[in-house]
Amino acid sequence: MSGDRPLPGGEPVPEEADEAAFRETPDTCGAYPRLTEDQIARLAEHGQRRSMAPNDVLIQEGERCETFFVVLSGTVAVVEGYGTPEEHVLRVHGPGRFIGELGLLHGQVAFYTAVAREPGEVLVVSLDQLRHLVSQDSAIGDLVLRACLGRRALLVGQGVGFRVIGSRYSPDTRRLREFAIRNRLPHRWIDLETDEEAEDLLRRFGVGPEETPLVIWRDTTLLRNPSNAELARLIGLPSLPPGNRHGDVLIVGSGPAGLAAAVYAASEGLSTTVVEAMATGGQAATSSRIENLLGFPAGISGAELTERAVLQADKFGARISIPLEATGLHPKDEDHYVVGFADGSEIAARAVVLATGARYRRLQVPGIERLEGTGVHYSATVYEAQQCRTDPVAVVGGGNSAGQAVLFLAGYAPKVHLLVRGPSLEANMSRYLIDQVERHPRVEVMLHTEVTEVIGQEVLEEIDVLDNRSGGHRRLAVRGLFVFTGADPHTEWLAGIIALGSRGFVLTGPEAQEACAYPEMWHGRGRSCMTLETSLPGVFAAGDVRSGSVKRVASAAGEGAMAIHFVHRHLGHSAAPGTTGTSAPAGGSDVSPRIRHKESAWLA
Repeated sequence: MSGDRPLPGGEPVPEEADEAAFRETPDTCGAYPRLTEDQIARLAEHGQRRSMAPNDVLIQEGERCETFFVVLSGTVAVVEGYGTPEEHVLRVHGPGRFIGELGLLHGQVAFYTAVAREPGEVLVVSLDQLRHLVSQDSAIGDLVLRACLGRRALLVGQGVGFRVIGSRYSPDTRRLREFAIRNRLPHRWIDLETDEEAEDLLRRFGVGPEETPLVIWRDTTLLRNPSNAELARLIGLPSLPPGNRHGDVLIVGSGPAGLAAAVYAASEGLSTTVVEAMATGGQAATSSRIENLLGFPAGISGAELTERAVLQADKFGARISIPLEATGLHPKDEDHYVVGFADGSEIAARAVVLATGARYRRLQVPGIERLEGTGVHYSATVYEAQQCRTDPVAVVGGGNSAGQAVLFLAGYAPKVHLLVRGPSLEANMSRYLIDQVERHPRVEVMLHTEVTEVIGQEVLEEIDVLDNRSGGHRRLAVRGLFVFTGADPHTEWLAGIIALGSRGFVLTGPEAQEACAYPEMWHGRGRSCMTLETSLPGVFAAGDVRSGSVKRVASAAGEGAMAIHFVHRHLGHSAAPGTTGTSAPAGGSDVSPRIRHKESAWLA
């Protein structure tokens, strides 16, 4: 190549920059693996070859991702702002690499444009074919999934995606940022209070500060204080198709318990719907690394575990909708329940599994509220960690979640203070975590310590901590405070509907039947309340939301699977699974052809 080429805005590009646009991005973090010849041959069985010329657009920013491309020859650039004065190359891929990131697996819109830089050839595989192959071929599946997760994290770190303009003091700004962070959506927050870019953007779009928060997408779409659902539809998060409001089992919540229930229910032929108010994965998805989960000796991040489970549930035909917040539950007839949602919609099902989990308890100390979402966090993911590369941080809590957060943050921050109210870590933290925390050179464990005040106006500056033995106070200069101090269940919407324990967790089994306000509901059923069944027959609870549950990922997943075993037993007392309970047509069967007539044999 010689000479300069013009940019879309008309300015020439220096020759050395032009050459850089063709240079392949090195794979320094495992996000850009090169497929082997055997893997490409396997993919070729499901795709078609296609030639490409320079400037051919393969994926368009803002459009739904529906195709998986493998570069066979030539180079493809991944570009943000293609065709605008702000155009810049994020990365370049050569032969053997594939194009796509996490949104590809879920049918989300693309956060970039993929454009051919040199003539060559690509292998084109449809999204359905890719999903099938990922679920059937573990080697390709692991490679693609981990690369997609890594690329999503890189996009987040580069500030790619939509922009959120709003004040750090605005509850709606915090709501939108939390929704984007929990759903791992690439975005950039522009603080109305401190960022000079905010004023320029408001002037360009002709809106005033009182109309914020705003979501701006590709400089062509502007949403004024959108709901979470509006943002989800813009990006392409999954939702239920119109009219899809009836099924065998409705699962409320998509943490490990809910996703495990979805996998087992759908794989055994039940018509399965999962609804989630915030983001798939629940609290587990915010864990940087889970090392004590059976089958993962090297550990696994909560995000990767979640994505694997979502793909697995999708493979078996479970339908997932985000965000859909449950607000009520009541019997429809003898064989059905109806769950109502905040948007006014309803879903009817023959059985309901409550897997709404629990949320970390907010710390109640002076000065904390105005800094929540900026300097104070209730999860520790790459989004928050990137803000702590140069400054000390503090973690509050003595359980496994706190320990995992400490080790993760210690990879970013120069110093991590672990503040524990009790006399030791042994009471609530696993031994393997204690050993790592105590040996880490960047971690200081402070026992008998409580936070009494958060100090800072625009950013977190210090925290005041109390030694609860001596009564002495000291100040810690930190720029991030991460809180993991126990959890409260998501059961406000169930009060007065099913039996709850003194702390709000759902009672199940004999305790639930004993506390049932309507004992007549059990008369004539010929059975007592099953182990995971609530005080309403056919409504089950699994995972952290259940009173007496073990607060571990493996336990939650196990309870999700067990809940479906009990769902089968419940449905066996009424109509066959897959039906509405009505009579079969003459000479036919009222059983759906999808249904396999079995219970979970391994649990029988």
